[in-house]
Amino acid sequence: MGAQFQFSKRRIEALGLPEEGREQYRDSRTPGLVLRVTTTGTKTFAVYKKVNGRPVRFKLGTFPTMSVEKARQQAADILGEMAKGKKPAEARREARHEATVAGLFDYWLDYARQHKRTWSEDERLYNKFLKPWANRQLSSVTRRNVEALHARVGEQNGRYQANRLLALIRAAFNKADRLEYHGPNPATGIKKFPEQSRDRYLEAHELRALFASLTQEESLFADFFLIALLSGARRGNLQAMQWADVNLDLGVWRIPQTKSGHPVLVPLIPAAVEILARRFEEANGNPWVFPTRSKTGHLIEPKTAWKRICRRAGLTNLRMHDLRRTLGSWQVALGSSLAVIGKSLGHRDGSPATAVYARLTLGPIRESVERAGTAMLKAGRLLEAPKQKGQDDE
Repeated sequence: MGAQFQFSKRRIEALGLPEEGREQYRDSRTPGLVLRVTTTGTKTFAVYKKVNGRPVRFKLGTFPTMSVEKARQQAADILGEMAKGKKPAEARREARHEATVAGLFDYWLDYARQHKRTWSEDERLYNKFLKPWANRQLSSVTRRNVEALHARVGEQNGRYQANRLLALIRAAFNKADRLEYHGPNPATGIKKFPEQSRDRYLEAHELRALFASLTQEESLFADFFLIALLSGARRGNLQAMQWADVNLDLGVWRIPQTKSGHPVLVPLIPAAVEILARRFEEANGNPWVFPTRSKTGHLIEPKTAWKRICRRAGLTNLRMHDLRRTLGSWQVALGSSLAVIGKSLGHRDGSPATAVYARLTLGPIRESVERAGTAMLKAGRLLEAPKQKGQDDE
């Protein structure tokens, strides 16, 4: 057996050709994975293992058509099956037919669409973080792989998103037996990052900066973020807002399906109605309140616009969801009860803050939202403050 080194694309490309016959090298990272190099320059990955004292070799593929990572995955799969007592030929056959990460998540997303209202978030997490693993067989995904991914996402994308990804991997692998995979769940036993609830909201001087920045933005995004602030609606609901669900005369928006699983009535204060009435006049029959040329026909991802608006306003550490929190915080400051605030934000029934929601009508909700909305607009100087008694018109 030839020299041993850690296989990599660069080092394999740099290997010289043998003068005669072929040279064989071993991978220091994956015991049993070898590379055979011929005088013609052909470089072939294979699995090498002694079974009952006799050498067994399986050709995997040629480099660079087969990558180093893919060769490692296939070698680990075959050797894993042999470790379970499978005969070499059977082990190779089992490894080849084992479900992949892509196959598992195809199954999971079909399941999630039927049982989870947040299935689109699962799809987004898979596409963003797990797509590079698509062709990996399930047995090749180790706990160490998942721990490393969880840590990287936590550092680069935030602890909350990393924890949601970890939960998704764990849930999907719990269903892997439906695909005849009975190996361990690689996400089991990995600790979530501690999460701290955000308390970020916009104060008066920040509202002034935000409103000034919005005046320089195109109306689609300026109106979107103003309605987000004045209604407290979740971003996904607002993006898919339809005129069929809006009653401008009554000042009410009915969200037919929400995170809680039930329709929610959102009171629209006069400032919000004014924005929506203008958009309705310009809609030309388009069913979406915030239409775009996307596949869905409506606004999908306003993240770039949000970053631009915040940068221009000099606002840091501010997320779109903080607009929703800002409305609730201003309601608190103006003396509204937690029950009224929770109802105005569409919190699910049964939560500690919403135990008394069932007996509330829309009246006090509208009053609370309108009082907070008006205060925010005045603080941001989009509305004139009322004149003091005795103050004459100029």
